[in-house]
Amino acid sequence: MFGDYDMRQYITRRLLLMIPILIGVSIIVFFLIASIPGDAIDAKFAQSHLTPQRIAQMKAMLGLNQPVWKRYFTWAGNAIQGNFGFSTQYNLPVSTVIHTFIWNSFILALISFILEMAIAIPVGVYSATKVHSAFDIIFTIIAFAGISLPSFFLALLLQKGFSVDLGWMPLDGMQTIGVTMTPVQRFADVCQHMVLPVICLTMEGIGGTMRYVRTSMLEVVHQDYIRTARSKGLPERIVIYKHALRNAAIPIVTFIGGALPGLFSGALITETVFGWPGIGKIFLASIDQRDYMFMMGYVMLLALLVMLGNLLSDVLYSVVDPRIRLK
Repeated sequence: MFGDYDMRQYITRRLLLMIPILIGVSIIVFFLIASIPGDAIDAKFAQSHLTPQRIAQMKAMLGLNQPVWKRYFTWAGNAIQGNFGFSTQYNLPVSTVIHTFIWNSFILALISFILEMAIAIPVGVYSATKVHSAFDIIFTIIAFAGISLPSFFLALLLQKGFSVDLGWMPLDGMQTIGVTMTPVQRFADVCQHMVLPVICLTMEGIGGTMRYVRTSMLEVVHQDYIRTARSKGLPERIVIYKHALRNAAIPIVTFIGGALPGLFSGALITETVFGWPGIGKIFLASIDQRDYMFMMGYVMLLALLVMLGNLLSDVLYSVVDPRIRLK
């Protein structure tokens, strides 16, 4: 693996390269959002009895009467100073709204991601070593079922089975409303509300991850160095998990790095069905409400996370395989 200085130099270059990319993304996204018919004032007061003069005055207060290019430079100038605008949905700064809801999404996504990796990687590895066995066939069917089922359909099935029919789990929301609880009881209540969304997200992701790991392993388990390791009398567990899995890990590392944005982006459909107050659900509402500033801040956050995820994948390459040098 190359030295710490080379690593720092590479990371610094990549971070600097993100600046022009983010500027380009912001220009494209801002003009695309501005091309959506209507605005926040139209969404809120289109059916009201306000006079056209009053509506025009409110638009002027928000700068919506200015040309798009001028509004972009105003937004960009404020964003450089850490001010991403004001959310018309909540009458709060965009950064405050994102901070309020993004951690709800992060909790769901992180737990689901850990469960997904803990289940999919061992199953994928074992399936690759037992190709066409009963185990491989069964889990391949399960994987394709998980990939094929729409998330909203799976969420509704879980709600009907565990909430409506059995009554074991809460139907929706993040916590029980109108009940006085101790901190321990409140924590347990949130965990109980979290169970079904986590199951839904884990089942949705586990199939694709398992197939990804299985494919990566199949590319290496029949190579010459694996046969050589076996011929030396090494235990099969050592051959698979020390030699084969390490060389198959590079594509898996790519997948893990690409999952970083998903930890913060929110599960739009799952959060909406389960009424979970996450950032994905809020973003869906912002489209309907034409909350341009929140939409802009959310999309730019995702763009930054995607680039950081790619950087993380590249750095992890050199950790997994010392032969790889980053330039």
